[in-house]
Amino acid sequence: MTSPAADLETYCTTLTEQTDLLSTHTRTADESLPVPTCPGWTLADLLRHVGDTYAWAERLVRTRAAGPEHLTAGQTAPVTAAHLAATLRAAGPDTELWSPAPPHSPLFWARRMAVEATVHRYDADRALGIPYELDPATALIGLGEWVEMSTLPQAFPSADARRALLGPGRTIHLHATDTPDAAGEWLIDLTGEHGDDIPVRHAHEKAAVAVRAPAAELLLLMYGRRTLADDGVESFGDTALFEEWLKNSGDWSRRP
Repeated sequence: MTSPAADLETYCTTLTEQTDLLSTHTRTADESLPVPTCPGWTLADLLRHVGDTYAWAERLVRTRAAGPEHLTAGQTAPVTAAHLAATLRAAGPDTELWSPAPPHSPLFWARRMAVEATVHRYDADRALGIPYELDPATALIGLGEWVEMSTLPQAFPSADARRALLGPGRTIHLHATDTPDAAGEWLIDLTGEHGDDIPVRHAHEKAAVAVRAPAAELLLLMYGRRTLADDGVESFGDTALFEEWLKNSGDWSRRP
């Protein structure tokens, strides 16, 4: 079990490392290139979005925001990952502030922005036609966030959409195949046996549907950058349940 301070440092380091790679790969690129995984965007749009999002998160943390502020493109000057990480470290892991989900502290924003950088680096690499490499430990940061978010009411488009997922025997097993222990496995309980709660545990158990892939591939699957039909992704059982869960529990990730 790691400490909040250690987690914050891991997330800040990941944020800066992933953004440094993004910057290196795009430094001399043609910014008019289309980004296939973000329809309608060019590489310039992608980079602007990353900078604007960092600026938004940095302002929320720096001002200890007590409530949400709408993200408006160009509202503030783009912020570098180093600047954002410095603000997060200065605030520390225990400062109370607004976030759309727990923990309501800089820890939420440090992890969220680390994953933002990780996924959008893939988008840039795809646009540039270069290989994307991601170590399992970094991918697990994003997978852990996704699974935690998928249990929360605010992650779904509506209470009805969340409730429609629940029913007898409805369970999902996710397995990151290149991780050494149960840290890369999750059993998501949609049986409805716990009221409206959706319990999750790290476990290797039989489920109604199981999806297996290396951690990086599993993360990209969560964010719609892979499909169950892609090489390296294995699925067994009720794949319609998985697709329904992925679409509805991931509504939060598609909001502006």
